[in-house]
Amino acid sequence: MPRAAEKKAFVDTLCRENPEYTEVLAIFSELYAAIEGKEGETGLTVTLPESPAADRLRDGVPLISFDAIAVDREKALAFIGTVIDVMQRMGNDGGESLERLRAALAEGEADLLALLRGVLAHERRVILETALAVRIDPGLVEFAFHTPLRVALEQVAEGVDPGLYAGWNKHFCPVCGSPAAMAELVGDEGERHLSCSTCFSRWTYNQPNCPFCGNDDPEQLTHFTTGEGPHRVDICLACSQYLKTRLSPTGSAGVPPEQDDLATVLLDLLAAQEGYRRGR
Repeated sequence: MPRAAEKKAFVDTLCRENPEYTEVLAIFSELYAAIEGKEGETGLTVTLPESPAADRLRDGVPLISFDAIAVDREKALAFIGTVIDVMQRMGNDGGESLERLRAALAEGEADLLALLRGVLAHERRVILETALAVRIDPGLVEFAFHTPLRVALEQVAEGVDPGLYAGWNKHFCPVCGSPAAMAELVGDEGERHLSCSTCFSRWTYNQPNCPFCGNDDPEQLTHFTTGEGPHRVDICLACSQYLKTRLSPTGSAGVPPEQDDLATVLLDLLAAQEGYRRGR
């Protein structure tokens, strides 16, 4: 079964079992349906570096940089156009701002390469500049461009041996350099594993600090839980960012990171209501 089909099946099951998720996750079901069978048509071709991986990782450099991504403009715009189509159908503003984004890309007024690079590197300037010029919510720009990056980089990351980065203990992904989306505390010792927000690679990160700003003051590191579920939300009061964490005392739960992220979307809503934002 194609990867997108598996993800759609998961979201649909999640919504059937938890109707309160339906409104929030409907766009993901539509998105996975739209890109099913098109996972190889993002227009992004990723080449792993020729230099020894161990040397790059030892120097603190992720395996993939944006320079290693070749972009077929026509195919990339077509794939992003498919994402925009879904966003328009599922949005509530009539899709006018998204149509302006589509036109700006087609006419070269919005820089495709700069936006892809900015989203991958989490450089907000180019995203905000484009959003201002097109009169669109920056979050919509980021979603439209993050989607092809996720699809392309996830496929590459699946072919990377995790043993290559077994000694990596940095706050960003050893494969593509993106920040963490989820964490998991594994075993009785609570070894912390992070999972990437873009390619979904997992790595060990046992630093007792905020993985986004580095704050290690225990009085500024807190968390909250809801009910008796296996998740909590770790919060850094210094930077007001949070990271959802799965507690797995008997060993890794083995839940794919993207699925776990979607299954805990209500925790994102609760954290946002308290004034916290997802870590970058």
